[in-house]
Amino acid sequence: MGNIAIKADHIGMRFNMSTVKVDNLKEYVIKKITRRIQYRDFWALKDVDFTVKRGERLGILGLNGAGKSTLLKVIAGVMKPTEGKVTTYGRVVPLLELGAGFDVQYTGAENIFLYGAVLGYSREFIKEKYNEIVTFSELGEFIDVPVKNYSSGMKARLGFSIATIVEPDILILDEILAVGDAKFRKKSEKKIKSMFKEGVTVLFVSHNIEQVLSICDTAILLEKGTIVAQGKVEKVVEVYTKKLES
Repeated sequence: MGNIAIKADHIGMRFNMSTVKVDNLKEYVIKKITRRIQYRDFWALKDVDFTVKRGERLGILGLNGAGKSTLLKVIAGVMKPTEGKVTTYGRVVPLLELGAGFDVQYTGAENIFLYGAVLGYSREFIKEKYNEIVTFSELGEFIDVPVKNYSSGMKARLGFSIATIVEPDILILDEILAVGDAKFRKKSEKKIKSMFKEGVTVLFVSHNIEQVLSICDTAILLEKGTIVAQGKVEKVVEVYTKKLES
């Protein structure tokens, strides 16, 4: 599979949704015991099938609720699909919900090692890159403060700095270029674009059509969990724009 980076093979992702409104745990238990809670199947993804070549930059478009974030989580290995399978070739770095893996009781410094381990980096490697991570994050002395005292922007900056410390083979981006303040956003965009030059394979979800057109060469359009258009990015954006206008 020399030229292939990602193979999504007829992926389906099903969730059980309760059809009954429950206001508290006691009510839930009573309704569950009396069998008054019913579930319906909700398919967030259905028969999603595509291949991404090495070095390709694929945009994933769709309205809210189309299944974009679910698809990224399945490809990143955060979720296991109900049907089908995903095969990835090379190191995958998902920049999703940055800092979601942090332990808020620990300091930023401790979380560098914790989050680094979650991303599969060795302790030695993190030690070696520690100063680089702290410098890039611009957290200064806040690195020794518990993460519970961080703003969401500070968490995102630290998460981004750890995740991008190595050159990945596959980069998964979910609206990532909105990290932190304007100055840091510029810096993170520059960092990501330097990865593009290295020929990294990219999956990119964004509502910003200009960004998708400038970053991606191919795209897929999701609607209610299924692919309704795929191919060259300009062509898919055209279909998406018409749907937005209709």
